[in-house]
Amino acid sequence: MGKIENKLIVAGPCAVEKKMQLYNTVKHIYNYTDVIRAGIWKGRTSPNSYPGVGEKALPWIQDIQNQYQIPVAIEVGNTKHVELALKYDIKIMWLGARTTVNPFAVQDIAESVRNLNVEIWIKNPIVSDLKLWIGAVNRFNRVGIKNIKTIHRGFYTDNNIHYRNNPRWDLLADFRKKYSEIPVLSDPSHIAGDTKYIEKLSLNSIKEGVDGFMFEVHHDPNKALSDKQQQLNPKDFKLLIDKLSI
Repeated sequence: MGKIENKLIVAGPCAVEKKMQLYNTVKHIYNYTDVIRAGIWKGRTSPNSYPGVGEKALPWIQDIQNQYQIPVAIEVGNTKHVELALKYDIKIMWLGARTTVNPFAVQDIAESVRNLNVEIWIKNPIVSDLKLWIGAVNRFNRVGIKNIKTIHRGFYTDNNIHYRNNPRWDLLADFRKKYSEIPVLSDPSHIAGDTKYIEKLSLNSIKEGVDGFMFEVHHDPNKALSDKQQQLNPKDFKLLIDKLSI
């Protein structure tokens, strides 16, 4: 079993597509992970992009949590998502980069979990505005959420760089100076946009002192309905974890 010392490992499909796709992925990676990620609602830039399977995946996630005794984290974009997640015993929820930019949405979600025993993860905003990231953390602090983590997934760029998103390590460092007590997970899948860059970005993230990782893993990436280029297959995921563990 590969684990990276003192690092939380989160892995799973970008988007849940079908029941067997989710189960086939989880069964190959669960013993290399601490938390399974499963996108069932996807905040897509285009309405023509795959939006996730939605609510019908919630019983599957509940079953996986019971069967494998491993928590599953999902993305929530509104209070209805939160309500449904809680109904199915999902206690780890993250806000996507497109949600973090909207103070109204963040505040609504924060109010819906006021004083609840849940874990909230907050991705950096899609734009390189550190105040939005800090503001989102503050909103959840103010409603009594004790367990907050953040996710560094890079920032939109129109510059010609290799990666899908600009890592802006300087902004990550600035955030950590402000909130040194809040764990930061690296999301090299979204920064990279292509699996060939994930190992390098993961090593860079370790040098930056991140507290864990979120990887996108699909049992058959070539057939994935979203972000197929940045999703690892289970074999390559486990090889990567083993390399990073050395």
